[in-house]
Amino acid sequence: MNDSVCAIISDIHGNLEALDAVLEDIARLNIQRVYCLGDIVGYGPNPCECVDISVRFDMCLLGNHDNGALFDPGGFSSGAERAIFWTRRMIEDSKSAAAKERWNFLAKLPRMFRDGSTLFVHGSPRNPLSEYVFPEDSANTNKMSRIFALIEHACFHGHTHVPGIFSQSGKFFSPRDLNGPYFIGDEKVLINVGSVGQPRDNDPRSCYVIAKGNEVTFRRVVYPWEKTREKILAIEELDNFLGDRLLEGR
Repeated sequence: MNDSVCAIISDIHGNLEALDAVLEDIARLNIQRVYCLGDIVGYGPNPCECVDISVRFDMCLLGNHDNGALFDPGGFSSGAERAIFWTRRMIEDSKSAAAKERWNFLAKLPRMFRDGSTLFVHGSPRNPLSEYVFPEDSANTNKMSRIFALIEHACFHGHTHVPGIFSQSGKFFSPRDLNGPYFIGDEKVLINVGSVGQPRDNDPRSCYVIAKGNEVTFRRVVYPWEKTREKILAIEELDNFLGDRLLEGR
């Protein structure tokens, strides 16, 4: 990446309260450029509002839940599939003139983006839409060597909702392991930016990344998860678990 500052977010999942809080944090830091790595919708109670906001981002990728809402939600758990069908209906049933624009926006989202020697995907360089790369995969030399073969210098991704940095030498650094910013050196890295709307690293705060040249900083943001949970519990098609898990970030 060049030396300009960029906020990189991912996995909003229809959580409007979390997205608003993260964007307020980004604005307070006077960061003008926002990249989104996909999964704007799915799980959460405000898919339309989150899509309307995401249209304004400087770059946005297609996530597997966005793709499921557009096409076939096959491969999802039963709860995630019900949420996808409900999300699709919310967008389709919208009476506003923006409904068609939302579909067109989602349908045109790319699966990857390159900025110089930096790659951006939702899942992984091998499968930009759907491959999971978990912290424990750092010990899977066969999997990671194949992934790093597709990375020129750095790659930012999401999908697992678990933030951290994979090094080509087989190490994984969680945000808790880092004492301040991480500086990308000559070694290739794969950086998971975490999740705005549904963190899963046992920290309920939203997570995103600020990138400035080779300097990467993880940010955690408190948001009113109770409000989001209440909305989910009030929607029959959304499993209560999708709201309850926001409390513990799991």
